[in-house]
Amino acid sequence: MDNRAEVRDFLISRRAKITPRQAGLPDVGNRRVPGLRRGEVATLVGMSIEYYSKLERGAIAGVSASVLDALARALQLDDAERAHVFHLAHAADGTSAGMRPRRRPHPLAAACASRPL
Repeated sequence: MDNRAEVRDFLISRRAKITPRQAGLPDVGNRRVPGLRRGEVATLVGMSIEYYSKLERGAIAGVSASVLDALARALQLDDAERAHVFHLAHAADGTSAGMRPRRRPHPLAAACASRPL
């Protein structure tokens, strides 16, 4: 599923809601847009600005849960917003968190496991 525009709009809007002061950062220089700069978010998350910019352009498929958690903390997302960013990532992967297929053991594996060595 191509949800790049939705990811982009969501991350930009959440970045705009947080002031440097709220994030514990100094407010330096004039800002062209409200909220945090991309570089400030990247610093808070602990990633390169290039990687954060890639995420903000909507390339969120394959992002690890730890990166999404760090992003949620940096953007001070509430529980609903945090769940939404995880949903966006799963949708970009083409999966759903609740609908991932479970692996069932092969019938022969169960039979071999029950036999003594």
